[in-house]
Amino acid sequence: MVSSNNGNAPSNGLLVVVSQGQSRNPEKRELEETIATIAAALPNTTSMVVPNLYDLAADSQSVDKMRNWSGPIVILSWLFDRAAFWVLDRNEIRGQLAEVLLLNPDLLNDDEDDDDQEKEDEKAADRVTSISARPPRNIYSIDMRASGSGAAFEVEFRRILAVEQLDAPKKDVLSLERFLNPTNSTALSMDGSGRLDLVLNAPASHESPLGIVPMRMDEHPARRWYPVIDYSRCTNCMECIDFCLFGVYGVDRGETILVEQPDNCRKGCPACSRVCPENAIMFPQHKTPAIAGAPVDAGGFKIDLSKLFGAPERDEDPVAAAARERNEQLILAGRAAVEMPDPSVSKSTATLDAKADTPERKRDEFDSLIDQLDALDL
Repeated sequence: MVSSNNGNAPSNGLLVVVSQGQSRNPEKRELEETIATIAAALPNTTSMVVPNLYDLAADSQSVDKMRNWSGPIVILSWLFDRAAFWVLDRNEIRGQLAEVLLLNPDLLNDDEDDDDQEKEDEKAADRVTSISARPPRNIYSIDMRASGSGAAFEVEFRRILAVEQLDAPKKDVLSLERFLNPTNSTALSMDGSGRLDLVLNAPASHESPLGIVPMRMDEHPARRWYPVIDYSRCTNCMECIDFCLFGVYGVDRGETILVEQPDNCRKGCPACSRVCPENAIMFPQHKTPAIAGAPVDAGGFKIDLSKLFGAPERDEDPVAAAARERNEQLILAGRAAVEMPDPSVSKSTATLDAKADTPERKRDEFDSLIDQLDALDL
C-alpha cells in the first residue's frame, strides 16, 4: 500500500527518501516525520518514507520505486552516508555520491592528511568503479544524526535543488554559508521573513503549509545482516570470497566480486570486513563505526576501534581475529572449525579443502534459540 504524496513532481525531479531506523525510538520517529513532511512541501520534489533501507529486499516496492526514478535522489538514514549509498548501489539504484554539507558532527575531522588523499587518488585506477562506472546522476546521502533540526535539513534540500538546476561550471561556487548569508537583498528565506536564522531556530513541525503528505511504503521487512561492498575502494582481490565459508560471495559475468547470497551471512559476524585490505566491506548495523561504514582509512584505525567490541586481542593479528570470528560462527552452525591455511598453499585450494571438510546439518532447537536471542537485538 502506498499513501498519497506530492506526486506531481516528475521522475526526473528530486526524490527525497527517508529511511526509518530499525528501532522505534520516538525521537527518531519524530525527526523522520518532520524531514519527510518538509521535503513533501518543496517544489519539484517527491518525498517518500520507506522501512529501514538495509532491511529492504531487492524486489520490494520501495526499492522498485527508487530504481525507476531517473532524477537525483537524496537518501536520509541512520546509517553512515557511505554505507547507505552502497546499499542503494547493490539494489541497482546507482549514481555518483554527491557532496553534502549537512554532516554528522561526530565525524568531522579538521586534521585531514592530504598525503593520505593523494595515496587514495593514486590507487583509484585499481578500483572496481574505474572499470564499471556508475551513471552520472547525483545521489546525496545524508546521515540523520547530522542535526536534530528539521530546518537544517530544509536548508540542505533547497541547496541541493539549486545545485541540480545550475550549470556544471557554477556548481562549485554554491555553499551552505551562501544560503545562510545571501549577498543580495532580494533573497527570500524559507518562511518569507528574510531571516533564515529565525527558521533554523524555529521548533520542528509536522504541518505542511500546502497540506501535502509524503508517500509511505507499507512494507514490514525483517531485520537483516549481510555485507555491503564499497566498490570505490574494492580492488576485486577476492580475499572475501576465499575467506567466507557460508557461500555469501560470488562473481558476476565480468568476474567482479558481489554479495550473491546475502541472507547466508551469520548475524553478528563481521570477519570478512576485517580481512579486506581496503576496508571495502561494511556491515551497516555493526556497532563499530569503522566496520559500519564510517569514513576511515583502510589501515589501523579500523582494527583499533574493533578492539572495543571483542576483537582482535592486544597482540592478535587482524586476520587471525577474523578467522576466530568465522570459526565461532561455523561452530554455532554445527560445522567444524577451520584452521588458518598455510601461506605456501594457494587460497583457492585451502578454501575448497575446508568446504569439503565441513558438511551441512539440519537446524535444531539450539539454532532456534540463537535466532530468538538475535531477534531481541540486545
